[in-house]
Amino acid sequence: MAKRIEKTTPKQDGFRMPGEFEPQEKVWMIWPERPDNWRDGGKPAQEAFAEVAKAISKFTPMNVVVSQQQYQNCRRQLPADITVYEMSNNDAWIRDCGPSFVINDKGELRGNDWGFNAWGGLVDGLYFPWDQDDLVAQKICEIEHVDSYRTEGFILEGGSFHVDGEGTVLTTEMCLLSDGRNPHMTKAEIEQKLCDYLNCEKVLWLADGIDPEETNGHVDDVACFVRPGEVACIYPEDKNSPFYEAAQAAYKRLNEMTDAKGRKLKVHKLCCPVENVTINGDFKIDYVEGTMPREDGDICIASYMNFLITNNGVIVPQYGDENDARALEEIAEIFPDKEVVGVNTVEIVYGGGNIHCITQQQPQR
Repeated sequence: MAKRIEKTTPKQDGFRMPGEFEPQEKVWMIWPERPDNWRDGGKPAQEAFAEVAKAISKFTPMNVVVSQQQYQNCRRQLPADITVYEMSNNDAWIRDCGPSFVINDKGELRGNDWGFNAWGGLVDGLYFPWDQDDLVAQKICEIEHVDSYRTEGFILEGGSFHVDGEGTVLTTEMCLLSDGRNPHMTKAEIEQKLCDYLNCEKVLWLADGIDPEETNGHVDDVACFVRPGEVACIYPEDKNSPFYEAAQAAYKRLNEMTDAKGRKLKVHKLCCPVENVTINGDFKIDYVEGTMPREDGDICIASYMNFLITNNGVIVPQYGDENDARALEEIAEIFPDKEVVGVNTVEIVYGGGNIHCITQQQPQR
């Protein structure tokens, strides 16, 4: 039986969130279908999601959850070795609405069930309602028969932070201090919450992300831990890049930081696409009041940083850009002991996210 834990925190109970580079038991995804976010009824995005799932399944068992209406279509598009569960949802961003799993030294697993309000609620959220997404973490913990911590009154998305598994969390002020998240809390109170539920001792704050309108600046498009004491950070060379200032500021700040164990961070540079990924005129979605429009000429958040580290593999976004191969080479240098696999994710980027955004790893017990 999966219990809801309300009186203690993971830190008090001896649980911590592992780094993404630590062993994983499985990876979770949600099948996309919203016609007001994914073009052409979600069909192109579904093909891209399927390719991501297949790439991950080479290294880690895959679970995909899908609505009742899309179950048969999803099951038909995925190989038999990928498990499919029927589950209600509002959209496909399991990094943000799914559980952030924590483990202890005995190999026990639990989940953090953060409050979810579609990246800003009624202030600047991207869609309404979001009630089914807010239940996804609890449902997955029930499937896995693991207890969960519900952070009632505290909003957080999994894409807004990274951990090193050794006491350090990386995040952005732009997101966590935004008016649509936890305006009733001070920065110090938010830090304490992160430390209590991720079992960390130090929070490293970057100023901005590169997607102020989409997620209010999630860190997973900008930087991540690649191992304890080391991070990767995007480094656009073109001063005209829309991401240049935020990325340069992040790179500079990371080079000045130390982690919870006092180590000065080693910072790896990761290139950006040469060309912006933009929505073109034949992009057709259903326009619904209260959802974020996708319009001709919009610049999408196309970052090579939004990869997933999963056991012996790293699954990396590709855009048909001249820097695609360079990005794979740079990531292979960062992870010399892993196989780097590129997947074209333009259709996912059109919907506002990428590989890391649509996946949630479950640590090895």
